Amino acid sequence: MNAMGVRFTSEQVLALAPDDASRRAGSRLGTAGPWSGTGCGEGAVWGECKGSGSSPYRTVVDTTGPAYTCTCPSRKFPCKHALGLLLLHASDGAGFEESAAPDWAGPWLKARRGRAGSTAGRTGDGAPEGPGDPEAARRRAERRAARITSGAQELEQRLADLLRGGLAAAEQPGYGLWEETAARMVDAQAPGLAGRVRELASIPGSGPGWPVRLLEECALTHLLDRAWLAADRLPAPFATTVRTRVGLTAPVDGAPVRDHWLVLAQYDAADARLTTRRIWLHGTTSGRTALLLSFGAAGRAPLLALPVGAVLEGEITPHGGSGQLRAEPGGEFVPVAVPAAPPPGGPVGDALDAYGRALTQDPWLDSWPVTLSGVVPARAEYGWQLADANGREALPLTPAAQSRPGLWRLVALSGGAPVTVFGECGHRGFTPLAAWSPEVPGETVPLI
Repeated sequence: MNAMGVRFTSEQVLALAPDDASRRAGSRLGTAGPWSGTGCGEGAVWGECKGSGSSPYRTVVDTTGPAYTCTCPSRKFPCKHALGLLLLHASDGAGFEESAAPDWAGPWLKARRGRAGSTAGRTGDGAPEGPGDPEAARRRAERRAARITSGAQELEQRLADLLRGGLAAAEQPGYGLWEETAARMVDAQAPGLAGRVRELASIPGSGPGWPVRLLEECALTHLLDRAWLAADRLPAPFATTVRTRVGLTAPVDGAPVRDHWLVLAQYDAADARLTTRRIWLHGTTSGRTALLLSFGAAGRAPLLALPVGAVLEGEITPHGGSGQLRAEPGGEFVPVAVPAAPPPGGPVGDALDAYGRALTQDPWLDSWPVTLSGVVPARAEYGWQLADANGREALPLTPAAQSRPGLWRLVALSGGAPVTVFGECGHRGFTPLAAWSPEVPGETVPLI
């Protein structure tokens, strides 16, 4: 295929799967047996997959997104047929004849490319989508700010009552009182404060030393409350960070950045209400690290999905706030066939320094993206850690990371030799997300 249709590797395709069940089902469909009418052209692949019914399922993948459509009834995104088609294309590109899209695939591709062009046009000139009413928007913002202020004041009183009664008694009221407080924060349109309250609720009785952890989280929540109540007196970038942590959306603020982006990692976090997908990118020219967020309703995968290890040409626009890495994609990402070197890294000490500097700009930061170079996974008394090859410093892995299969993938990749690892460094330790071995230059190995 041409540059707009570079084939994904099998590993990159499997990284797009919304869950393990889809990954297994897609793998079973990654052979030529059930497929007919396969083809490719202009950055898309298509095919018909025999199913249990009389008519085959018609599947189309726009690899410049990627984006997918299929006539199957699955609510997963991408479905097993899209994964199987991409896996077949990855393993047997010769079986996909270059041609014009068939009648059943062409209209969807044309409509999708038209929508993408319209979106790119709006992003490029910065024009709003509609006239809007600035005065009405200002009044809505003022009403919401007043509700959040009321919620922050109520939460301050709740924290004061907790400390007055003593942390040792925090177990007695149980989870219900905290959940009631969290619900009040939701009513106040402050989901960030609600999330912090639920975090407080999970600490009492959670293991040795929980009163210390509860005091730390209470202090951070109090700091956020006070920062919101004094936001008009804070420096503008920090005030934006405070508003974001409370639950307001940070505005897109900055010049668009066009680059070749290496997809470092992609993973989902879900609760009863929402699935949040985090995608880490590294600009091979700009050296910029960016975080793309995509959201889906509970039980449904977010729309945005990028193959880990791929290099994509595209444009992002950063959000505002001090120390923020979040950005919005502009238009489509196009796969390009260029070498993908890992981000420049450093020893463990440099990673800790980077996290410390980030905390000075955002005290509520859970973690910060860093790249460790020349580190070796090693077993310690308290669990696994990544140690500098000279053995001078080491960074423990988070408890969650130590229970994932990616840990053993990392250990096997290293084999006792130094490797380069990208991940998130925070107060609970380090979460490895991708790794590279000197023996296989340019191959990104996903760890989550």
